Amino acid sequence: MKIVIDMMGGDNGPKATINALKLFIKEHNDVMVYAVGSSAIKEELVGIDRVEFVESQTVLKMDVDPMTAYRDENSSLMVACKVFNENNCDALISAGSSGALLTASIFKIKRIKNVIRPAFITSFPTIKKDKKFVVCDLGANNANTKEELDQFAMMGSLYYKFLYKENNPRVYLLSNGTEDGKGSPVGKEAFKLMKENKLINFKGNTEGRDALFGDIDVLVCDGFSGNVFLKTTEGTAKAMSSMLKDAFKRNIFSKIGYLLSKKGISEMKNKMDYKNVGGAMLVGVNGVVIKAHGNSDDKSFMSALTVSYTLVQEQIVEKFKKALE
Repeated sequence: MKIVIDMMGGDNGPKATINALKLFIKEHNDVMVYAVGSSAIKEELVGIDRVEFVESQTVLKMDVDPMTAYRDENSSLMVACKVFNENNCDALISAGSSGALLTASIFKIKRIKNVIRPAFITSFPTIKKDKKFVVCDLGANNANTKEELDQFAMMGSLYYKFLYKENNPRVYLLSNGTEDGKGSPVGKEAFKLMKENKLINFKGNTEGRDALFGDIDVLVCDGFSGNVFLKTTEGTAKAMSSMLKDAFKRNIFSKIGYLLSKKGISEMKNKMDYKNVGGAMLVGVNGVVIKAHGNSDDKSFMSALTVSYTLVQEQIVEKFKKALE
């Protein structure tokens, strides 16, 4: 397995990627890694088995314009795309700009045949033990057509089927109500297409508040709504964690209560921690491309690497190609 890492992307850059890379390569002896970054990090990678350093000259800012990023052929991201193609690699991981990664992937790595628009997809936890659901799209697109939403439903179903071995995943469309007539103008038109689509198990509309209860397998939404859903869920989890801490600090009795319920609270915190998910796959392009969280630390970036490893093992891109034909 050959993986390319943009070592410089994200808010924390090499502070996150170097430690994650060292741990990942130690735990996976069947992987060759191309580490793309500035000369400043070369010394830290010397002597690590199965890691080849590739030098880049510039680092893209998180708010860079996608086409400006695409024209900077010396950036760590664009060099990573070049290395990916030249070495016939299996996966590319970056914590950098989502727009830049999307543009570079579409133009350099290319779309899978029959894919209208690639989309970001990732798994979310639910209150049910070991139950996850996936959301597509999480921000690759700000606006989508009804046909794109219908294809997101198909790609989301395939992703869930391949990853979680569920042959008939339940698909829902994110809306402002559960009734058939609810939704934005595009959402209403997409609803009609999805209802007629015999390739998916479409169950209708759902509201964002119902997503975490474990009755949904695939949640479909336009990229703007999906990104808002993602960040709202992360923020809610952080707020709940903070409120729990405050509640248990009130007095000696609440502190005793915390000691008695510590295990359960730790399990809840671990389940809702986005760092354990790591990244979203850019589904629809000709390779496993993972967008790690922009403010990834080494734990979160390690999770992104692990996700890429799992998806390559599952041969998910080849399965997508066959299914979409």
